[in-house]
Amino acid sequence: MNESSWGAPPGAGQWGPPEYGPASSLRGAAPTASAGPVHDWGDAAQTRPMPIVPEPGGHQDDNRDHREHRHIRDNRDHPDDRGAAPRSGPLFRDDQPQEPMPTSVPGSDRSPDSEKPKKKSAGRNLRAAIGVGAGLGAVILASLFVYKPVFIGVIAIAVVVGLWELTSRLAERKDIRVPLVPLAVGGTAMVVAGYVRGAEGAWVAMALTALAVLVWRMTEAPENYLRDVTAGVFAAFYVPFLATFVALMLAADDGPQRVLTFLLLTVVSDTGAYAVGWRFGKHKLAPRISPGKTREGLVGALLFAMVAGALCMEFLIKHGAWWQGLLLGLAVAASATLGDLGESMIKRDLGIKDMGTLLPGHGGIMDRLDSLLPTAPIVWLLFVVFVGAG
Repeated sequence: MNESSWGAPPGAGQWGPPEYGPASSLRGAAPTASAGPVHDWGDAAQTRPMPIVPEPGGHQDDNRDHREHRHIRDNRDHPDDRGAAPRSGPLFRDDQPQEPMPTSVPGSDRSPDSEKPKKKSAGRNLRAAIGVGAGLGAVILASLFVYKPVFIGVIAIAVVVGLWELTSRLAERKDIRVPLVPLAVGGTAMVVAGYVRGAEGAWVAMALTALAVLVWRMTEAPENYLRDVTAGVFAAFYVPFLATFVALMLAADDGPQRVLTFLLLTVVSDTGAYAVGWRFGKHKLAPRISPGKTREGLVGALLFAMVAGALCMEFLIKHGAWWQGLLLGLAVAASATLGDLGESMIKRDLGIKDMGTLLPGHGGIMDRLDSLLPTAPIVWLLFVVFVGAG
């Protein structure tokens, strides 16, 4: 094609894209006299920059966006873009550069950060737990070996606080109104009656406490009466009545030694389960009830409690034998684990983690009594079978 000026007559060429004619310009726009010559459209053809003339009735920016969109859609170059450097960055003004996605490990849905080994946590404040445990142990030992009735007072205080925690959580989470006053008075009476009058006194106090709960609740509206008194009788049995068996052990001639054995075996069982489970635990024991407990922890509880039981029966209990201690430790580990799971079941139903916050690192009083309460009647019974009531 011969050179021609921008002011060529209309018959010299067509105004449109290169595939429709030898010359091009903006659609519907007249050529200007100042435009330079247009060269032939060959493979190596070059054009001089063309002025951007807005379409009639439109805007310059809109025309530019339209041409860029048409350039991408048709995958063909505009004449005035030939020989230009490739674009970098977003094609449109509202495009924002996207940050790269995190790289994942090939063959895995997890990112590299998830592959980093996580440090195992004990799950509670060990320093506070050890400090509180040592303080409680000192109070128990001092009251146990100095004057027996003082230890009965310690049991009664623990029972009242435990009842307060349990009834408070029932009211908060389930709106169950259990009368605390008859439970606290009757629970204290149960512990004292068990120490003074034995098992018969404990049973009589339990019956009177249940009757007091039924009568006390009658002073309020009848709605949910059956639910509230049922929870009250359960609380009377679960906390003070089971704690009464500790008072029954204390009433024997070697009562302090029996109670100390009971406490040591329960604590050693919990410690063995905790230590072994934290270090080696891989297989869940009861994931729906207590996800933290493992089968390896249960084995640790059995081994620790059996060894401790053999030592205690041999050196602390008069007329005791080491093999009796093995059986005693086995029973303590089983009952302590079941007691822990039982309270975990209650807390799951209530939707809480701990029964209270009175003991830093431990939770509440009930969180420490969960293993002791169901273990007390079993230890008392085995002592009676092995060495007598004393």
